[in-house]
Amino acid sequence: MLPLLIISTLVKCLLIPAYRSTDFEVHRNWLAITSSLPISQWYLEATSEWTLDYPPFFAWFEKLLGIVGQWVDPGMVEVSALGYSSPATVVYQRLTVMVSELVLYSALQHYLKTSSTNTRISDRIVTASIFLHPGLWIVDHLHFQYNGLLYGILLHSIVQAKQGRLLVSGILFAILLNFKHIYLYLAPAYFVYLFQTYCMIQQQPFVRLGGAVLLVFGVSLGPFVYTGQATALLARLFPFTRGLCHAYWAPNLWALYAGADRCLILVAKKLGWTLDTSALGSMTRGYVGDTVFAVLPTIEAIHTLLLTIVMQLLVLQVLWRKPTFDHFVSSLTLCGFASYLFGWHVHEKAIMLVLIPYSLMATKSVFHLRMFVILSSAGIMSLYPLLFHIQGKKKKKKYIVVPRRFFFTGLIPKLRRLLTQVEMIYVMGLILVQAYTTIGHSLVFGDDRYEFLPLMMTSVYCAVGIMYAWLLLMYDHLTSPSTIRQQQQQQQK
Repeated sequence: MLPLLIISTLVKCLLIPAYRSTDFEVHRNWLAITSSLPISQWYLEATSEWTLDYPPFFAWFEKLLGIVGQWVDPGMVEVSALGYSSPATVVYQRLTVMVSELVLYSALQHYLKTSSTNTRISDRIVTASIFLHPGLWIVDHLHFQYNGLLYGILLHSIVQAKQGRLLVSGILFAILLNFKHIYLYLAPAYFVYLFQTYCMIQQQPFVRLGGAVLLVFGVSLGPFVYTGQATALLARLFPFTRGLCHAYWAPNLWALYAGADRCLILVAKKLGWTLDTSALGSMTRGYVGDTVFAVLPTIEAIHTLLLTIVMQLLVLQVLWRKPTFDHFVSSLTLCGFASYLFGWHVHEKAIMLVLIPYSLMATKSVFHLRMFVILSSAGIMSLYPLLFHIQGKKKKKKYIVVPRRFFFTGLIPKLRRLLTQVEMIYVMGLILVQAYTTIGHSLVFGDDRYEFLPLMMTSVYCAVGIMYAWLLLMYDHLTSPSTIRQQQQQQQK
């Protein structure tokens, strides 16, 4: 792992001057807010449109970065310095992502120590694939976020659960929730597994587990409740007024739904139907109240919530009856999957909540490896629209197209032996979709016509593969015959 750390860090240093999204300014502004203002103003300050909307532990993390950052460049911690991006600020913020990723590195090192002799080689491959995950490179080191830190905490929690340290696992997950609340998607699986194993099987008092979790939340939220920011904090964390689809369609059920509506618009025009003009340009963006469908019925937040709950309950009933560690990891993946596929205003980056936990299952069987190839291919490609930038298309081709070409050139023969013919055609079709969205569309239609089409094609095509993998993984999870007793018998043999 150490050579991978050194090599990957050197390559990431080369990406320091590369494309960065508005998330760079988001985190610089949060760093300035937490460094320059008293705690009583953190969730009330609104000079910038990029207001602080992560839980308190992440705010404290930003304050820690600001303590060092003000010595690097005092300008970066000024709240009024909107869009500030001096060379020193860029280098500093890029380096903080790399340093915080050491939490992920340490978690993967810890995971390797839990490997048995039979799985050591495959576990090394899994850990390397997570640390070098293309999604993390795109989202963290180009787009600019701190997911390496967060997934590091998640994996530390999973490793603790694997080793039977369930109370520590629960505390770490509670800490993670107070860094980024998107991990609530995974909370139902944690609750069922910890309750069944810690409280029912080990017969430990629920008060101890619940008290430890509440203590974490108390330390996190207490100061902001005391300073009268509870309502503002809640509104920032859960902005339900946003539309169904995010700025780039996450490839989920609603991408297919929105894509179908787009196709029906063409049919409706030929039939002379009267359409809602506000719907014709709304679904490629994710602004407040912006999702309007022209032909199909409108989807409300309550619909997505109910559908997500139903799908998660199907997963959790298996974990309740069979609370093994393998079922726990499977349930984590599928709970994240359900929220990603059926949730409200899902960010395309949330696919990582599926890809990272599922990586731990990839070598479980040939079937899981098949699904890993399909899911990873579609999931990673779904992140490519994050790199769309007027001045960044050549960079996109350099960083993404070239590695993908070499990847497929070397692995096509192996993929043919692993995947079915239809699955192989689908995976290879990703290259054609990328070629169209990167070059083909502008050649055929120019840059001003059907600007929604490349995003729609990427989202819909990726959604097909992701939904396919989800259906098969759900079937495998729901029909899995293993129980705790059978697992114990296999270990004895």
